[in-house]
Parts: sequence; C-alpha cells; structure tokens
Amino acid sequence: MKKFKFQLETLLKVTRMKKENAEAAYAEATRKLEDQRAHLQLLLDEMQQGQRDYEKISREGTRIKVGRIMQFNSFFAWKREQIEMQNNLILQSRAEKQKKLKELMEVMRYLKSIEQLKDRKWQEYKDEMMHEEQKVLDELGQQLVMRRKEAAS
Repeated sequence: MKKFKFQLETLLKVTRMKKENAEAAYAEATRKLEDQRAHLQLLLDEMQQGQRDYEKISREGTRIKVGRIMQFNSFFAWKREQIEMQNNLILQSRAEKQKKLKELMEVMRYLKSIEQLKDRKWQEYKDEMMHEEQKVLDELGQQLVMRRKEAAS
C-alpha cells in the first residue's frame, strides 16, 4: 500500500505560519490600541486633577495672580492638545487593528480551503485503499474457490 502524501503540504505549512504571524500582528495591534487608550485615560485624569486644583484655589477665596491663571490656562491648552493627539493616535491604532483583523481573516479563509482540500484528498486516498483492499480480497476469495473446485475434482 502506498503512503498518503498531500501534494500541497508545504503550502499548508507556509499558510499555517502566515496564520500564526497574522495572529501575532493582530494581538500586537490590539495591545497597542489598549496602550493608547490607557494613555488617553491618564491624560484625562491629569486634566481632571488640574481642574480640581484650579477649583480648589478658586474656592479658597484668596486672590489669584494673573500669572497663576495664565499657568493654568497654558496647562489646560497643553492637555487638550495632548488629548486631541492621543485621540488621533487611537483612531490610527483602531484602523490598524481592523486592517490586521482583515488580514488574519483572509489567511484563515485560505488556510481553511487548503485544509478542506487535504481532507478531500485524504478521503479519496482512503476510498482508493479500500477499493484496492477489496480487489485483493476478491482475488483471494476467487483463488480459494478455484482451489476447492480443483481439490473436489
């Protein structure tokens, strides 16, 4: 009996490696997006802390110097700019994650088609082997019948 050999086995292995690489790239894009979101939350927390500090100084009733107000104003403008930049980075990271997901899905679809082809070829091989085995058994049975006839004569 001949051994089963799938002609596209190398392609199957390469495609599996591509799938692993695509999964790793998708995981990296997901991690990067989460890091970007965490950094945005940190910036928002810093902005809120600055607002609380400003409100605290305002409530104390002491006079606030113009320089101090300008300091807070500059701080808030700077934080708003950082937050806007971080939101843009998050949008880019989200788009990159979607791109990596699409690439992963394409590789998985291709891999699935190759695996289905391999399964079909395996089934064909088993059917052929069963047919060959049946032919051998039929021949043995035929020879046995012929020998019995010869022995009986």
